[in-house]
Amino acid sequence: MKQSEIRLLQDEPACEHNKEEKSGCSRPIPGATAGGCTFDGAQISLLPIADVGHIVHGPIGCAGNSWNNRGTRATGKNLFRLGFTTDLNEQDVIMGRAEKRLLHAIKQLITEHNPPAVFVYMTCVPALEGNDVNAICELAQQRYDVPVIHVDAAGFYGNKNLGNRIAGEVMVNMVVGSAEPPEKPFMKHDPERKVHDIVLIGEYNIAGEFWHVSPLFEELGLRVLCCMAGDTKFHQIQTMHRADASMVVCSRAQINVARKLQENWGIPWFEGSFYGIEDTSKALREFAALLNDEKLTKHTEQVIAREEKEYENYSNLMSAS
Repeated sequence: MKQSEIRLLQDEPACEHNKEEKSGCSRPIPGATAGGCTFDGAQISLLPIADVGHIVHGPIGCAGNSWNNRGTRATGKNLFRLGFTTDLNEQDVIMGRAEKRLLHAIKQLITEHNPPAVFVYMTCVPALEGNDVNAICELAQQRYDVPVIHVDAAGFYGNKNLGNRIAGEVMVNMVVGSAEPPEKPFMKHDPERKVHDIVLIGEYNIAGEFWHVSPLFEELGLRVLCCMAGDTKFHQIQTMHRADASMVVCSRAQINVARKLQENWGIPWFEGSFYGIEDTSKALREFAALLNDEKLTKHTEQVIAREEKEYENYSNLMSAS
């Protein structure tokens, strides 16, 4: 990746830490957790896409603990739980075999697992060696007729946050908009109206936490078109451009995705969370406001009132016990 491209990613106008020096998010304070490298940030942002084959192109140490790297939960296919790596060693670098190993790894993954797409993550060693990973990915895509996406996020590019943004940039530029979603169904509580499509950005469904909230969206007549990237399939990422509104759950991770969805496809967005009854209620109201649907707004207030009442009863019961 060119230095000019990295500087553009660090210059994120939608981020509150975007200062005059264009350094992206603020520097870590001494004693605080600094996080991982750029590769780490990119991998954990995309690894929860459950049906994709994720190949780490580099030494075995970069692959880390792929089995439970993010603690995310997913339904259906769980290919993301398997760790794939080219496992480069000293001889591969000296003899110039890294690119051949990558092409063979892509072939083996597609042959044995038949994924809808393959993501190839660049790491420091092949980047320093000068591997043309993009050319290998294009060749593999032509040869095997499967999308092979190059995630150019070598660790020495910068910090973890930069890796988050690179991952989001790759999705917007190379994946989003390449397929259409299923036709909108009718709302269960109002069969005469079709659902509103929404997307969640930066929601990873850690330990299945989002599954506690998702029934509320279904009840309101909101279809979660894509939850990037928790419990998500490749096809859902492809259809994000058809959303009616989006919500950024973790702004430091992929706020650039929400901004570009608005710039390219006119999708309004806001920042929110589902941590507690107050934040969840606020998020639901924000969706209703962005969608500008009076019936949805009224129904949302009814659902929120019910949930808050149940929460109050539960809190009183716990206090009494």
